[in-house]
Amino acid sequence: MSVIPKESIEVISQTLGIPNLSPDVALAVAPDLEYRIREIMQESIKCMRHSMRTFLTAEDVDSALALRNLEPIYGFASKDNLRFKRAPGHNDLFYIDDRDVDIKDLVEEPLPKAPLDTSITSHWLAIEGVQPAIPENAPTEATPEIRKTEYKEDGLPVDVKLPVKHIITTELQLYYEKIIELILNKPGSIPFRRALVTLATDSGLHPLVPYFTRFVADEVARNLHNLNNLFASMRLVRSLLQNPHIHIELYLHQLMPPIITCIVAKRLGNRLSDNHWELRDFSANLVALICKRFGHMYHNLQPRVTRTFLHTFLDPTKALPQHYGAIKGIAALGSRMVRLLIIPNLEPYLHLLVPEMQLEKQKNEIKRQEAWQVYGALLCAVGQNMHEKVKGISSLLSPPTRAASNGNGKAMIAMPGVTGVVVPMNSMSVDNMQGSTSGFSPMMGAPSSVGRQLPKENSPILAQAWKDDIDAGQLLPPVFELFGESLLSFIPKPEASIFL
Repeated sequence: MSVIPKESIEVISQTLGIPNLSPDVALAVAPDLEYRIREIMQESIKCMRHSMRTFLTAEDVDSALALRNLEPIYGFASKDNLRFKRAPGHNDLFYIDDRDVDIKDLVEEPLPKAPLDTSITSHWLAIEGVQPAIPENAPTEATPEIRKTEYKEDGLPVDVKLPVKHIITTELQLYYEKIIELILNKPGSIPFRRALVTLATDSGLHPLVPYFTRFVADEVARNLHNLNNLFASMRLVRSLLQNPHIHIELYLHQLMPPIITCIVAKRLGNRLSDNHWELRDFSANLVALICKRFGHMYHNLQPRVTRTFLHTFLDPTKALPQHYGAIKGIAALGSRMVRLLIIPNLEPYLHLLVPEMQLEKQKNEIKRQEAWQVYGALLCAVGQNMHEKVKGISSLLSPPTRAASNGNGKAMIAMPGVTGVVVPMNSMSVDNMQGSTSGFSPMMGAPSSVGRQLPKENSPILAQAWKDDIDAGQLLPPVFELFGESLLSFIPKPEASIFL
């Protein structure tokens, strides 16, 4: 049963243009209407309490409706308490007592100012002792107008107290100028290497961090043709990241764009002999270091970086050096990113890359060298992924301790630490592991898989080892078809014996 009578539902339906509402429908709608009203009133009471008030206003109801994404109630914008009067002859009928207003007086009144919604904004009063120059903060220097107009009523001037201004000592200024001079003029000298050591260990350099980050951003944007300065700037960033006394995370928004630029820029350096490949590798490792250290603080940091690398890698209009940087960036983020982003797109990408590596189809020697560099980056990324995969299997599944023959010509191995489990050496599948069977492709020269069911008392470590064995066995043959025997150099011989 609902407190709201069905007659009220019928009246509301008539105002909405539904004159003939069924009584059964009105009885069904009344409890739902009561529930919605109670819900809105509960939210209104919460808004009232958060406003530190003890009486409910129309604004509280509007706030509750806004929280529910509903349209506010129009005509009840007064902040005063609404005066309800009881209708004569009706005990349960109330109306709002509004005073009569003369239209002439209402028209002649000046228009009020447009009301502004109450909102809360935040800004930095100071960042590590430095007050940012934004409109919300007071000016750091008093203007002549302020000095002239600041007077008391008796005519005596008032001393204007300015906010504290961050002052860098003369020693820090000289240190900063010396570092900048070494980057611009002597990026490969011994004094610059010693300066990098101080940048990574000195505990009093935090006031200079915003100046260094600004310099790196401007230098990368201005001197993409100067490879030595770019490399020196990235080494400067690495030293700042290694300094445990610096809160470098406050300036990542300034550092990430120049680092990403040094990875996926179309051209770095001014000469063909410039080794920009090494700069891209170095910068990719910087991005991986930043994501590892500060990924838990900025949850969208690694997804945004990964999205940038993936879009560059899959864009055929990008230059080959850009593809190289994207591959190195993804590989630096870990083997999981390689397995999810590079390996699924490996075959169509190599279909477009291989013609660029052949002399018959690509006459430009520079383009061929760039294609071979990209091929090498792909090979290293996939090979290291397979190396980690096989290493993971060897950590779960230790090498066999002894081998014996079962009389039918098949060698049997005994697993250490597992009682009563004997597995054929040429077996590549387990029937009770998700019902999957897998084996090496015949091109690998591996024997066909022979299924063998493990006992029910097998250990979880052995089950995980066999599962990883199956996954790696499914991944290795298609990758081997694309790269050939070059991939085998990444798989150590002891671990390779697991598959053979």
